[in-house]
Amino acid sequence: MKILVTGGAGFIGSNFVRRTLEDAYPGLEGAEVVVLDAITYSGNLENLAPVAESPRYSFVHGDIRNSELLDTLLPTVDAVVHFAAESHVDRSVRDASIFVETNVLGTQKLLDAALRSGLKRFVHVSTDEVYGSIAEGSWNEERPLEPNSPYSASKAGSDLLARSYYRTHGLNVAITRCSNNYGPYHFPEKVIPLFVTNLIDDAHVPLYGAGNNIRDWLHVDDHTRGIAMVLVGGRAGEIYNIGGGTELTNLELTQLLLDATGKDWSYVDKVQDRLGHDLRYSVDISKIRTELGYEPLVPFAQGLADVVQWYRDNRQWWEPLKARAAL
Repeated sequence: MKILVTGGAGFIGSNFVRRTLEDAYPGLEGAEVVVLDAITYSGNLENLAPVAESPRYSFVHGDIRNSELLDTLLPTVDAVVHFAAESHVDRSVRDASIFVETNVLGTQKLLDAALRSGLKRFVHVSTDEVYGSIAEGSWNEERPLEPNSPYSASKAGSDLLARSYYRTHGLNVAITRCSNNYGPYHFPEKVIPLFVTNLIDDAHVPLYGAGNNIRDWLHVDDHTRGIAMVLVGGRAGEIYNIGGGTELTNLELTQLLLDATGKDWSYVDKVQDRLGHDLRYSVDISKIRTELGYEPLVPFAQGLADVVQWYRDNRQWWEPLKARAAL
């Protein structure tokens, strides 16, 4: 199999690429991988350095909105795993335009190219944020979409487009929706890498509002393994939630990060809450568990300890990124 991975130089996409080329996923052994990435501020070829010499890997610098480029790439591959997206909520609050252009228009361009090429398989990677906020219980895949940020609204739009291309054109599309990811190579504007890198440098960290917002944490290895399962065995036209099973308030998460870095609450600055900040996310993973045998395998305590150590050991990776993004 030959797979085109859009956004494959980003945090989650690069993890999928590295693990695929390590033959970590049943059914994808020996697969070739072509990465298509525009290398915007959060894309980083260093994320792919561990596999850069693999004869099964190639890289194309380009934009998913470029139909001419897509028409040269799509006929050469068997499947697309579509990670490419603008994803930072705070940036979408400040300016939503690039989120609509990349996440909605870019996905439409990619789907159209897939149709023209006769692509065999398309996996669209999305987020639990499209469901909105839930006070109790967990969302299943039938939950109506109620996104509350420009980012999640743009992802909801791309999800609906992907589903429509299955319903209208019969394109073999499956959609995944994940909870909050963490792991190595995570761009340091997101909460865990931002807090860890600030704290190990004796800098303060910003905590939104009262810190009562709840998220379900999913190790990136578990997430990309779930995506691989959907690519290999997921049903066309279906949606699969992928969760980690560890719900924490931001206060609880902050305490864990303070403990892990040997700091106290004097390093935490309470800041004004984010506009439209969802209180709680929680996904029901019964469907992917029953159909494909998925289970999250990385215990959160171990995963978090490993991530903190990774950032301690890889300063040369994250320092330039923080400087470039002025974090």
